Amino acid sequence: MVVEVGYARAWDLRARTPWRPIPAQEARERDAAGLPYAVVYRTAGREAPLEVRLVSWRDHYVGLWVYDDQGRRTYELDMRLLDDPARLLRRRTVGWSYADPGTAEFDERCPRITVELFPDGRGRRREEPWGRGGGAHVTVPTVRDDERWTDRPAFGEWPLLSAEAHGLTEPPVLRTVERPALGITESADGDGDGDDSGGPVPAGCWRPPRPARPGPITELFRPGARVTDGHHPEMTVVEPRRIGTLRVPSGLLAVSGPDDGDGGGPHLTVPVPPGEYVLEEAQVRHTYPCEWSRGLVTRTDTTAVRVRVGDAPAATWEMAYRPGDDPRLLPDGGISGFVTDGATGCFADAGAWERLLALYEKGLIEGDPGLDPDAYEDISDSMYLLRTRDRASGGEFVAFATTGDGTHPVWVGRSRAGEVVGVVVLVEGMPELLPEGETATAP
Repeated sequence: MVVEVGYARAWDLRARTPWRPIPAQEARERDAAGLPYAVVYRTAGREAPLEVRLVSWRDHYVGLWVYDDQGRRTYELDMRLLDDPARLLRRRTVGWSYADPGTAEFDERCPRITVELFPDGRGRRREEPWGRGGGAHVTVPTVRDDERWTDRPAFGEWPLLSAEAHGLTEPPVLRTVERPALGITESADGDGDGDDSGGPVPAGCWRPPRPARPGPITELFRPGARVTDGHHPEMTVVEPRRIGTLRVPSGLLAVSGPDDGDGGGPHLTVPVPPGEYVLEEAQVRHTYPCEWSRGLVTRTDTTAVRVRVGDAPAATWEMAYRPGDDPRLLPDGGISGFVTDGATGCFADAGAWERLLALYEKGLIEGDPGLDPDAYEDISDSMYLLRTRDRASGGEFVAFATTGDGTHPVWVGRSRAGEVVGVVVLVEGMPELLPEGETATAP
């Protein structure tokens, strides 16, 4: 069988067609420069591609989608380029089974199997025989080293990995289909999202996976800014609420879930100058119709908590990572952060972590009546719940509520000089900033 191989700047998921086809030489140059491009494998007489390969070396990523005759994706392979330039980690695979030709792509009822692998030998296999919500069987996969890793082929030497899935018993003949050069240039921000005519990449096109981005964190602490959380069309930011201060004499700020229980120390630490810092809550005010009062109700809610380390504005925000976390392994929009099973996080002096955590557990969980009153302080009417103090070091610990369990990212703001000026945790999701004069539509 002859399989035609074509190259493009991107792949349009909605239309299932290449966006901005390019000649092989241009694709080779993009490959060498680490820029994103797509490789499409087709056969004559078949409308849907056999498979589409998505490459972006600067994002440490190679992806693969396999398509059936109906143009539905049946298999996804996510590979990551880590420290060894000669091989790729088979980071994640997902396979979907469709009951009949009329079943929609990714139908919730479709059986699926997801396998996740990590470079340290860990892994997880999740089988959902009745689709999403129908229960799952989770096991640890038994994977050989040659199944966990695959050699990185040179440009133009990738095999058709879906040959067996398409019933090919012999290696196909791969024939490159050349396309004319389009004179495409990179956008000014270096993301490669524009062309020489100024046209943007369509919203339905594939983009390389990247970790979650911070969103409008600065605006959450700027009175007058207008945001929406998806439920309330318009919310107005009010003056940040000062709750008190936190002493960090060790110069290492801990951000963690106090209910971790593994005895391994705080989830995250952020170096800061030794000192005492202001604790704040970012708040928004909004009005909504209340069926109980049969009228409009105005309320103020907290969106985030912050340790204000400096007075300079944050020029950038970055996600803090736990020890051992590798951002190259995260999925698109993936997060790292502290973990909680009790909808609670905390800021603390990492130098006195164990003693401060023990005081927290005695005061809040055990209710020890003999607790030194100077070491324990309840905080009322706030997302901040409780403060403990270590007399020996002067370090402090303060717990705050979140709206749910799970992993919460920690955002570190830096000045133009690179100094830490704030550490922020959103108590729920990231609101969306509303442009001037625009109101979001209620769901």
